[in-house]
Amino acid sequence: MTPTALAESRLPLKRINQGKVREIYQVDDHTLLLVASDRISAFDVVMAEPIPHKGTVLTQMSAYWFRTLSELVPNHYVTVDADEIVRRVPVLGEHRATITGRAMLVRRANPIPFECVVRGYLAGSGWAEYRERGTMAGEPLNPGLLESDRLDPPLFTPAAQHV
Repeated sequence: MTPTALAESRLPLKRINQGKVREIYQVDDHTLLLVASDRISAFDVVMAEPIPHKGTVLTQMSAYWFRTLSELVPNHYVTVDADEIVRRVPVLGEHRATITGRAMLVRRANPIPFECVVRGYLAGSGWAEYRERGTMAGEPLNPGLLESDRLDPPLFTPAAQHV
């Protein structure tokens, strides 16, 4: 049986934002629900075909890092446990299949507009920059690299997000 991909969530809460991959719902004045769809975004374009389970993978990876770093960097994370989410937001009980694994309950906060990207291969916009300037995200790379060469070690490239 082929799994069904979730292109967009539709929940009985007020949707306050939709990004390329996630929808944000208001639970109350202090709490939001982030739902990661299976949409794929590359080069600022949302692809036509979603990939099953992508949203679940994104949510679980994010939850891991929020939990792991919570004592070092306080954050907005509350839970990804569907039972706990339904306990706190009973109207979602009928939508358990949609939220399981891909929904994250968070405290409303003022975001810090940055993103962290780890680049493991010389491809895409990084390849274009390397051909032009010999750099990726402004960092000099060894000469003679080819498109799609593996970067060892990977390059960590934090960047400001445009809000």
